Amino acid sequence: MGLAFFGLTPENAPQVRLNLFTQLHEIVFYGKGGYDWETVYNMPLWLRLFTLNKIKEHYEREAEAVENAQNNNGNTVMDSK
Repeated sequence: MGLAFFGLTPENAPQVRLNLFTQLHEIVFYGKGGYDWETVYNMPLWLRLFTLNKIKEHYEREAEAVENAQNNNGNTVMDSK
């Protein structure tokens, strides 16, 4: 008979830990000093996911703005004169 509760099993524990540490790293690194590791680690799950999604949205908008600016420049090659 299997386990009668929901939780980590030896098979999925490494992936769950990897996901957690990836979230922590992304928030601390891409938050550019706005968050420290301990604060992010102790955040409620819903807040950590919200923060991570907002950071991702910010960088997606930033990349889109850069791409639009490059496209608006006409992709011309400048002379080296």
